[in-house]
Amino acid sequence: METIKTKESFVGLNYPMLTRSNYTTWSLKMKVFMKAQGVWGAIEQKDPKVAVDERTVQMALAAIYQGVPEDILLTIADKETAKEAWEAIKTMCMGVERVNEAKVQTLKGEFESLVMKESEKIDDFCMKLSGIVTNIRVLGETLEESSVVRKILRAVPDKFLQIASNIEQFGDMKAMTIEEVVGRLKAHEERMKGKCESGGEQLLLTQKWKTRGQGGAHGRNGGRDKSKIKCYNCNIFGHYASECNKPPRDKEQRQEANLTQMEDDEPALL
Repeated sequence: METIKTKESFVGLNYPMLTRSNYTTWSLKMKVFMKAQGVWGAIEQKDPKVAVDERTVQMALAAIYQGVPEDILLTIADKETAKEAWEAIKTMCMGVERVNEAKVQTLKGEFESLVMKESEKIDDFCMKLSGIVTNIRVLGETLEESSVVRKILRAVPDKFLQIASNIEQFGDMKAMTIEEVVGRLKAHEERMKGKCESGGEQLLLTQKWKTRGQGGAHGRNGGRDKSKIKCYNCNIFGHYASECNKPPRDKEQRQEANLTQMEDDEPALL
């Protein structure tokens, strides 16, 4: 029977600490770190017929011990292999199989009902969706990449419908990755943002010109000294005929009033 040899050189890593609420991210990090150390084979054997050497088992067990608090450490202290310790932790944190199935169904319901809000950004929405997808996969349920891609395209609001339709129509949905579709949607989001900012600046400029025009007209009319302005309607100084509150005279009355005013002013002129 063949034996898997452990690598002689190890990279110094700070293993994450397990808590009551971070099992999903803890298990992902531990898996990556233990693969980097070359001891993940003690947890998941590639070939059941090939035995794992004792050094690899003990190094994997030591890695697990570094990542759990004292109360859990005392619980798994009687486990002789790293695989047994790993499964015990998983059972404690994730619950029995029936509980897992219920969790998967709940998460699938959240996955199907999740919709991107009109004011929400692509990055924020995809982060929430990725969290649900990760939890589903950690519980052992298979969720294809193409299913997640189609979900994203279905969940976007109306402002993304055109780009989403183009992606579905012309893209290879079976080969497209989540990162690729998110990148295209983000590019479209930035283009729309640029158009909105340009339109807003144009509107602000138009409003400024209107305000300036109104202020100029007000300054020309409101700032003039009307104390020497004589109304042709009532012959009283201080306002224009267009601003007069008295009933308007007819043309002959205005001419007669003007002649009378000229005759009254004549001695003063002489």
